[in-house]
Amino acid sequence: MNGSTLVGALIVGVAVGAVGRLVLPGRKAAPVWLTLALGVAAALLGAIVVGLVDTGPGELAVLPLIVQIGFAAVAVVVAVLTAGRPGDDPPTRPGADRREGP
Repeated sequence: MNGSTLVGALIVGVAVGAVGRLVLPGRKAAPVWLTLALGVAAALLGAIVVGLVDTGPGELAVLPLIVQIGFAAVAVVVAVLTAGRPGDDPPTRPGADRREGP
């Protein structure tokens, strides 16, 4: 992995993190820095995976970019959708909503 791969993964991760924030509907509980950081980390992971599977100089130059975008998009979507929503009520114990009395 060389410097241009790292810079490319950084750019792809930030771009996918930012676009993911804008595309997914509703309020997000995950902070912006978290989605950007996850996008960068997942894009770097995608670059590492492509580097491990590298078959030689005859491969398409677009393949690493597609893999990085895919990894980053999945990470950002999962992070935003699984983050707790602001204002959600905390879980209560079972039966707590029943009234006791006559």
